[in-house]
Amino acid sequence: MVLCAVRWQLLRSSSSYGAWARLLQRQSRGCVYSSVHGFNQEEIREKLQAFPGGSIDLLKQESGIAVLTINYPTRMNAFSGSMMVDLEERVSQLESWTDGKGLIVQGAAGTFCSGSDLNAVRAISNPPDGMKMCMFMQNALTRLLRLPLISVALVEGRALGGGAELTTACDFRLMTSGSVIQFVHKHMGLVPGWGGAARLVHIVGSQNALKLLGGALKVDPELGLQIGLADEVLEVAQAEEGAGTLLQQAENWLSHYTKGPAPVIQAVKKVVLSGRELPLSEALRTEKDVFGTLWGGPANLQALASKSKHR
Repeated sequence: MVLCAVRWQLLRSSSSYGAWARLLQRQSRGCVYSSVHGFNQEEIREKLQAFPGGSIDLLKQESGIAVLTINYPTRMNAFSGSMMVDLEERVSQLESWTDGKGLIVQGAAGTFCSGSDLNAVRAISNPPDGMKMCMFMQNALTRLLRLPLISVALVEGRALGGGAELTTACDFRLMTSGSVIQFVHKHMGLVPGWGGAARLVHIVGSQNALKLLGGALKVDPELGLQIGLADEVLEVAQAEEGAGTLLQQAENWLSHYTKGPAPVIQAVKKVVLSGRELPLSEALRTEKDVFGTLWGGPANLQALASKSKHR
């Protein structure tokens, strides 16, 4: 076991580990758009900050599960400009959370998110500003999806437009009884612009995505389960009968997948992420490198000592 520990240290300091670390840094922190694409992040941040209201609140818990709350109840938790900036900043905080294992995204006051605040949308309705906002939010939500945390959207009430897109930036979706996910973009003369269409195809397939986008269908929990957009339905009534609040139910559900040391859970997310985003040969090499960071490490040695393989 001492040799295993030495091997682990060597792997961590090897050039292959360095290459793996750089790859994962590009995956988790790398943006879809940069200055190469004519995107100036600071410029759009400053413009978005001119439209304040609401907040994106982040609570990191000792359990390793964080809670991200979209908080603008007077606007059905629609994203103001400053909230878009808040989201990007909270994602940055989560990217550097070494003890993190899971993330729950929820809305305040009984509803999830109704998309963009129309006051901000009207003010930047010209095409150049609209494109910059689109790139900013695609960057933020792509980084959210690429976090080395297992994430779940807790959908209570309505998730409309950009709120529906936000649900697709999580690994899982839990819907509550009576909740609705609806891609209403067609009614606004638009298509999703925050990456929601591309992610939706990966989740439900191209035919179902066409139905949801082309028909602006209201996805209730039953339909959500049927097409794979929802992973489970939480009953609000159960919470009143002693089963815990909806947030507690979501934490209990997520805890089934986040048990264990943070480095192991983060590694699980990283290999799945590489399999989803990279060509097979690159995904295999990444999986090998991630495996190398755990082999002979503390969690591996403890499991070998306790012979926990078949428990």
